[in-house]
Amino acid sequence: MIETALNGSRITNHELDAIAVTYGPGLIGSLLVGVETAKTLAYVWNKPLIPVNHLIGHFYANWITSAHLRGETKVSPRSHLGGVPKFPCLGLLVSGGHTDLVLFHDHSKYTYLGGTRDDAAGECFDKCARLLGLPYPGGPAISKLAKKGDPNKFKLPTPMKGIKGFDFSYSGLKTAVANLLHTSEVKARLQQDHTSEVKQDLAASIEETIANSLIDKVILAAKKYKVEQIMVAGGVAANQKLVDRLQDTVNSMNPKISLHVPPAHLCTDNAAMIAAAAFFQKPINPPAGGPLSLQADPNLTL
Repeated sequence: MIETALNGSRITNHELDAIAVTYGPGLIGSLLVGVETAKTLAYVWNKPLIPVNHLIGHFYANWITSAHLRGETKVSPRSHLGGVPKFPCLGLLVSGGHTDLVLFHDHSKYTYLGGTRDDAAGECFDKCARLLGLPYPGGPAISKLAKKGDPNKFKLPTPMKGIKGFDFSYSGLKTAVANLLHTSEVKARLQQDHTSEVKQDLAASIEETIANSLIDKVILAAKKYKVEQIMVAGGVAANQKLVDRLQDTVNSMNPKISLHVPPAHLCTDNAAMIAAAAFFQKPINPPAGGPLSLQADPNLTL
């Protein structure tokens, strides 16, 4: 009998209803290991296999409401407002590899509104952090430094500002930061500044600019589609400034709108969100070929 530890308890394969697995997108090596393992277990244990799109999985961190699973001992400012999201719901996925805006009509039914044309928001955080000599991952490092900085000291261009549609672009912002760091004025200040004040201000400006660009598109979509439910997902959703600013903006626009954001530890990749997504999906069954027909897809999209 094979057992696995889950939150300190022992669960046997006989207690499992199904097996959920991420089959894309992502690194092909990791996907192959996960998919082939899941297929094998599903076959040996005679369990249904439920394939989950990794990107969709991130959104379902917003359906995890158990305080125990969420790791919360008290009501958190990041907890759901009014329970789980209701449809129709506008979803913003923002991570190191993806920045996408999706309108959900129901489970497994959605309209893709737009996405990044080049770098994702999280990727921009990482690249800007590298330019500032900060550690990886760049988002938390910049956010920590930004708390002591002035976001108005440096004026950076807001990506896609004034451009119609719901696409994003962050390669230009990264270039703007690189160019700024090479100006004689900033170079001189960095050489003289032993308290990292310049880096703090730059970090605050970067965080402010990225947050503004994301919020602009979310609000634009919320107004167009007249939604009263908005959810954020992905690693960058752990950024507290983004959440606070978005909540303030939403409240001022329409107090009836509920904003849903997972706790920080459920924003990054985790198995719980994949299981939550699988709960609302159907398993692979004949005549589709059964569990063994599933193949990893590193280029899977929304």
